[in-house]
Amino acid sequence: MCHGTSSTVSTDSAVIDVTGLSKSFDGRRVVDDVAMRVERGHICGFLGPNGSGKTTTIRMLCGLLRPDAGRGTCLGFDIIREAPEIKRRVGYMTQGFSLYEDLSIRENLDFIARVYAVRERRRAVDATLDRVGLAQRSDQLAGQLSGGWKQRLALAACLLHEPQLLLLDEPTAGVDPKARRAFWEQIHELAAEGITILVSTHYMDEAERCHELAYIAYGKLLITGTAQEVIAHSQLVTWMVTGSGLFQLAAELRSRPGVTMVVPFGNTLHVSGTDEEALKQALAPYQQRAGLEWRRAEPGLEDVFIKMMDYAPDNFDA
Repeated sequence: MCHGTSSTVSTDSAVIDVTGLSKSFDGRRVVDDVAMRVERGHICGFLGPNGSGKTTTIRMLCGLLRPDAGRGTCLGFDIIREAPEIKRRVGYMTQGFSLYEDLSIRENLDFIARVYAVRERRRAVDATLDRVGLAQRSDQLAGQLSGGWKQRLALAACLLHEPQLLLLDEPTAGVDPKARRAFWEQIHELAAEGITILVSTHYMDEAERCHELAYIAYGKLLITGTAQEVIAHSQLVTWMVTGSGLFQLAAELRSRPGVTMVVPFGNTLHVSGTDEEALKQALAPYQQRAGLEWRRAEPGLEDVFIKMMDYAPDNFDA
C-alpha cells in the first residue's frame, strides 16, 4: 500500500519508504515534509496540479535530486548516501519523449542497453521489443512514431535493465484513449510480475486503475489511500442535476451557504458540500424548480481533487 507515513510499519515489504522530504528552489519550498510508503508490486498513483511538486518528489526518490531535508530508502538503499545504487535499479520515464528521433527503435534500445551495461545486450533488446509489441517496427525511426508508439518505446527503454521500480512522470500525456488503455494493461502486467510503479497522472480514469493514490498540492502531501478511502475521507455529499438553464443555475448555487462547489460535467452539474443538512437546505428551493431533475450521486475522484485544490494553500503566495 501507499501510505502517508512510515513510522509504525515494518519496512520489509516497502520499495519506497521516505519521510520528511523537502526541497526548495529560489527560496520557495516546492516539496514540503512529504512522507510516502509504497509496497512491492503495487501501482501508486501520484496526483496533483501542475507545479505541485510531483516531478521534484519523483526525482528525489530515484536519486536524481538530493533533498534539502528528509530521509528514507528506495529499493532498500538510502536515498541520500546510496543514490547511485538506486539509479541503477529504477526505470524513470520522463514527461517528454527523450530518446533519439533520428535513430530507429532498435538503435535507441541498443544505445540504452550500452549505457546500462546490460549483459547479452542483443538478446535483451529483442526480448524487450517482443515484450512491448515493437518487434515488427524495430527498424522504424523513432521520430516517425505516433504518440502511442513513442510511449511504448519510452517504456521499453525503462525496462531494458530489468528495474524493480518504475517511476512514470505523466506517461500518457498527449496519447489517445486506445493507446492509454493498452499502456495501463501493460502496467498491470508489470505489477503482477512484482515490479512496483509510481505514476503521476492528471487523468481520473487512470487514477482509478491504481492500487493506491497519493495527492500532493503546492508541495504538501494531502492524502493517501485507495480511491474509495480518498473519496470517503473527503466527506463530500454530492447531488447531480440535469435540465435547462444549468449555466445560470450554477452561478446561483455557488453563492449559497452550504454549497462547497459546483462543477459542470457535460449536460449535468455536480453540486457538493461537506455538511449534508446545510447542503439540503441550500438546494431545497431549487429542487422544486420546474425543468430540473435532481438525484443523489456518489462523489467521484474528480470532485474530491477539485475540492482539495480549492482548499490547499498556494506556496507561490507564501
